[in-house]
Amino acid sequence: MTAYPMHPGARPRPAVPPPALVVVAHGSRDPRALATVRRLLARVRALRPGLPVHLGHIELNAPLLPGTLDELGASGTASAVLVPLLFGRGHHVTRDIPDAAAAAPLPTRVADPIGPHPLLVDALHARLTEAGWQAPRDAESRRASAVVLAAAGSRAPASRADTERIAALLAARLGVPVVPAYASAADPTVPDAVRALAARGRTRVAVASCFTAPGRFATECATAAPGTVSAPLGTHPAMARLLLHRYDQALRTAAPVTGAAALAPA
Repeated sequence: MTAYPMHPGARPRPAVPPPALVVVAHGSRDPRALATVRRLLARVRALRPGLPVHLGHIELNAPLLPGTLDELGASGTASAVLVPLLFGRGHHVTRDIPDAAAAAPLPTRVADPIGPHPLLVDALHARLTEAGWQAPRDAESRRASAVVLAAAGSRAPASRADTERIAALLAARLGVPVVPAYASAADPTVPDAVRALAARGRTRVAVASCFTAPGRFATECATAAPGTVSAPLGTHPAMARLLLHRYDQALRTAAPVTGAAALAPA
């Protein structure tokens, strides 16, 4: 194709900004949680300069998601992609976030939650290794080893299925059984899972924390751990890459939602 020079009097068209990425976090009363999420967003911005990255919470922390969407609409942002910083398809993912999108003053897409996905397993594996987990060196050690995947918990069957899938992916990575356990709303608890494994001869048990940031659930699960326990996933580089992957995936596959506020007459 022949490239023709621009007319001397013509001005280049300004680049169209990409849809804003809105990371949707749960929120926590623990101040370390908000600080952790903000550092994670800084990693996302560093990976993709020029992408507008914003934060919205479901509860407990400002900014709340509806307020973030209102501000984006008022600023003239053309569209946004909401990426849940959540690990499965619980009520927040299936109801609260889509409801916020439907009421938004700008077109939005809703991405999948961050789990299950191999990048999430990368972060879980790395945090376990940092905490001192070592792969079993022989058959006897392997028979005694297991991991409990500690998650928040949900009454939604789809959310529990997602946690079980994360556990299966991590088990394939580690080569030992990984049992999901929950801080609330589902069974087993972390202590129950540890006891059940011990009854089967699995006495070398570590706990993998499937939490974004420090908070009540993460602290309770860590306290129940019999030995090695990993830190929350926080600002691990794989988490930032995963948020961007979900953003890109939603742009390719998710239909935009035009909220009622965007359709209202001026």
